[in-house]
Amino acid sequence: MPLFSQRKGIQPLQKAIQREDADEELRNRLWNVLQISIWESFTEPVAWRGTTRDTHDILHLCQKIWHNYFKLPLDTLPRFDPGYSQSSYAAFRNHFLKGEWWEVYDFLEFILKNCPDDWATTLRIMANDVLETENAAYRFVGDEIVDISDDHEIAAIEEALATPFGAARTHLERSLELISDRQAPDYRNAVKEAISAVESAAQEVSSQPNATLGDCIKFIERNGDLHPAFKDGLLKLYGYTSDSGGIRHALTDRGTPPTYAEAKFMLVACSAFVNLLVGKKAESDPGSSLKQAGLKE
Repeated sequence: MPLFSQRKGIQPLQKAIQREDADEELRNRLWNVLQISIWESFTEPVAWRGTTRDTHDILHLCQKIWHNYFKLPLDTLPRFDPGYSQSSYAAFRNHFLKGEWWEVYDFLEFILKNCPDDWATTLRIMANDVLETENAAYRFVGDEIVDISDDHEIAAIEEALATPFGAARTHLERSLELISDRQAPDYRNAVKEAISAVESAAQEVSSQPNATLGDCIKFIERNGDLHPAFKDGLLKLYGYTSDSGGIRHALTDRGTPPTYAEAKFMLVACSAFVNLLVGKKAESDPGSSLKQAGLKE
């Protein structure tokens, strides 16, 4: 609900989209998310009580941060003590609040990938809420922070990342990694991995592990399991990856590499098609584990 100053037009109702930026308010609120979801679980070890499980997990996480994120000698890791100005906690806080905008997202992503699952779930939910309300251009999708802020797009990708088709899931995870790499994004191979996920899902549905996407789609259509409009859409996506910028073949001088917008569209569209094919598999095999798992009917 808008505050008084926003209703009166003194303060803007919404900030400008924060892309390649992270203002002080966004950083503060994301740090608070880390505080609530992780750091507050720390209790100072004492001799008579020992170390709690939560504290043990935090100290182990600190080692991972120091060793794999900062890449510093472990024998220089300060003790974790929020009340001590030279602690590892203080070092993390200073890095997060004073570093480059992309270091905020790198640090969040590293924490989520290396903390216990229940903490990661809370962190993901709370961080996405802050990112949305502070009008950041980024969201957690799975374990990656990506330049996607539309709820429907996120839902389509996350549903596809939970697909029981292992190979398709691996291709989608790799596509997401490539498109979300803030140092060296690879949109060409992100598109390639996305369409490979659809091809792999189609091979599962058609029970033709070595067939091309085109052959699989024709087989599925012949069995009455695919509307012609969906078939045309799939084949056009497949055609795009064969023709544009040498995505599935060698690069050519005439080829135009895909942009971020094109790569994101392909990731979202291919995720949606994977979800469709999972649903088709469940429909065609009522006794399958997909049906029993409560997936689309």
